[in-house]
Amino acid sequence: MKTINNLPILFLSLLMVACSQNKNQDDQQASAVFKINSNYLLLPIEDNAPEIKMQVTYNDELPVEVIHLRLAREQADYWVKLEVTNYKGSEISIDFENTEKNSWGVKNIQQSDKFEFDYNETYRPHFHFSPEYGWMNDPNGMVYFDGEYHLFYQYNPYGTKWQNMHWGHAVSTDLSSWTYLPVALAPDSLGSIFSGSAVVDVNNTAGFGKNAMVAIYTSAGRVQSQSIAYSTDKGRTFTKYEANPVIPNPGIPDFRDPKVFWHNESSQWIMSLATKQSITLYGSPNLKNWTLLSEFGDGIGSHGGVWECPDLIPLDYNGTTKWVLIVSINPGGPNGGSATQYFIGDFDGKTFKADALPYPLWMDYGRDNYAGVTWSNIPENDGRKIFMGWMSNWDYANNVPTKNFRSAMTIARELKIKHNGKHLVVSNYPVVETNALRASESVKNNIVVENELLVSNLLNNNKGTYELEMSLKPQNARVFGFMLQNSKGEELEFRFDMTTGFFSIHRNKSGLVDFEGRFAAGMNAPLVKKDAYKVRLLVDKASAEVFINEGELALTTLFFPTEVMNTLKFYTHSGKFSAENIKIYSIN
Repeated sequence: MKTINNLPILFLSLLMVACSQNKNQDDQQASAVFKINSNYLLLPIEDNAPEIKMQVTYNDELPVEVIHLRLAREQADYWVKLEVTNYKGSEISIDFENTEKNSWGVKNIQQSDKFEFDYNETYRPHFHFSPEYGWMNDPNGMVYFDGEYHLFYQYNPYGTKWQNMHWGHAVSTDLSSWTYLPVALAPDSLGSIFSGSAVVDVNNTAGFGKNAMVAIYTSAGRVQSQSIAYSTDKGRTFTKYEANPVIPNPGIPDFRDPKVFWHNESSQWIMSLATKQSITLYGSPNLKNWTLLSEFGDGIGSHGGVWECPDLIPLDYNGTTKWVLIVSINPGGPNGGSATQYFIGDFDGKTFKADALPYPLWMDYGRDNYAGVTWSNIPENDGRKIFMGWMSNWDYANNVPTKNFRSAMTIARELKIKHNGKHLVVSNYPVVETNALRASESVKNNIVVENELLVSNLLNNNKGTYELEMSLKPQNARVFGFMLQNSKGEELEFRFDMTTGFFSIHRNKSGLVDFEGRFAAGMNAPLVKKDAYKVRLLVDKASAEVFINEGELALTTLFFPTEVMNTLKFYTHSGKFSAENIKIYSIN
């Protein structure tokens, strides 16, 4: 082999390539210094741009803030804000990895005292909670305190795709209208702020003060561990516990989503924690020191993906207390992607034991209800277990056709244990407060359908938000149902198939469906044969939640019509069925 200075030519060539790559990488490090004179730096974002790391240095006394974002390359899809009000008159510096020094995105960062965007964009829901802007996923820290329902949530304020997990925050007095509050928890040296729960420490067991609100959450850095923070001002500000984490990682990759409640019978806090494909229960007298109690999940339920977002709750059934363990899973849902399963059984303060039921059982058979948990600290004179989920699916959540925000939450639902005619189920049905949203009522005549029948002009001035109630009686029909339609031929179909024993939703013709290949797939749910099915359907711009027989069966679906669906079509493939007590409500 020919050599130069005893080095093979091939080796030298590789060395030259490596040096060239290093030089190119050095050229890709952009920096900018800003003399702050406004409230915000506005950052241009392009959803299809590659994700980069941005490091913000405010001054020598503060740690560097690391943000991952999709800085626009040639034009902005939308803008996000970096709040710099506290640094007016001083300089901050920003370093951008893998970014050219003269890139369009860096050059077009702007200072402004205002942050404006189109809040009321096409698919912004009217009566479901959505983030003011940016990305949202799991509901977190749901707790009732002093007349307010607190909703914290996984939040990315720097783009509409998943990243930079904070806890966003909003409050409501009626579970329908929400007030945005500042971010509650932001990433720190232990990592991003993943999912968790919040409790009111009535007896000051943690020493943070009587009635302190304590958040228990996953710190997601190099490893996942459990941390706490506390608030003594009704959740408006939180202080992180100086000795975090309270439960270090035991050496497993998936170790997250603590859901905590006080268990009177054993006089301790109980935590259910997602641990790979099981749920591990811990106990604590003070929210700081935790002892492993037991583990559940081996050989039962669906194991098609990672277990997440557990919740262990008591529910009354015929005068006795049953316990329900809620477990979300991704992937592995009944219709693809992410979904929430549950187990009914008993809990003795240490161990949960599931009853013999035909698992997996699913809280919602639609494609778009995930990571749901219940509110804590509901007053005893109320006593309800109120549930809310994230209204999307990990199969396509990052790509749905909204602009300045992504995702919404389901309507708040009350959980109960019922018998569906075959076995026990957990029903979930809109909370009674939802009825107050009804603005007007239109009653249609009872009808018998032998082929098809159209009810046109459901509502005057229909803005895509309404509620439909009716009772469907199969009579001798084997396959029957109804569709929402518009003048463009788009339709959302709800089908009862008495032959196969399935209720299904079909959205392949519902409008925009090609933004992700897995979105158009239909969804099926097991249907118990009955003489009548009471149907309640809530429609809100780009979502439909259908409840059969007061929540014995629930399906939630997203859909993105290009025109409001204002026609109701009933159909049967053979035989006839009746639709009775048809009511259509407009929504405030």
